[in-house]
Amino acid sequence: MFTKPKFEQRMALWLEFRESLEESEDPFRTALDFYNQAPLVNLNADPWDQDTWPTPWELVEWNQYCPFTTVLGICYSLQLTDRFKGSSFEIHIGIDRNTSTTYYLLYVGDTIIGWDSMQIDQLEITEDFESQMTYRMPPLQ
Repeated sequence: MFTKPKFEQRMALWLEFRESLEESEDPFRTALDFYNQAPLVNLNADPWDQDTWPTPWELVEWNQYCPFTTVLGICYSLQLTDRFKGSSFEIHIGIDRNTSTTYYLLYVGDTIIGWDSMQIDQLEITEDFESQMTYRMPPLQ
């Protein structure tokens, strides 16, 4: 999806990807693997200001992913499946007190997906993680 020059091509591939999540044995791993293919740029949305966040369709149109919008893309992709329709979604911004590393985490029910050292993965949170901000994601339609 990320290498396609036309918005319509990316939208078609994104729909196909979301449909694959419905039947995936491990939809979180499928989403992580998919978004790990996205080329990275510097922050292109302010994680602290929801007004700067692109909609799902703007994100596909812009086709520029930073650590934060990568997590946002995973969130949108999962939200727009029937499989996760009733799930709760939260984005947490936090810091590791030991390393001062900022993390962008997606909570889908009890599962935590986040950005860590140029890799997104399912994470376990330790007591060193301090949440700075939590955003409850409204349902998408």
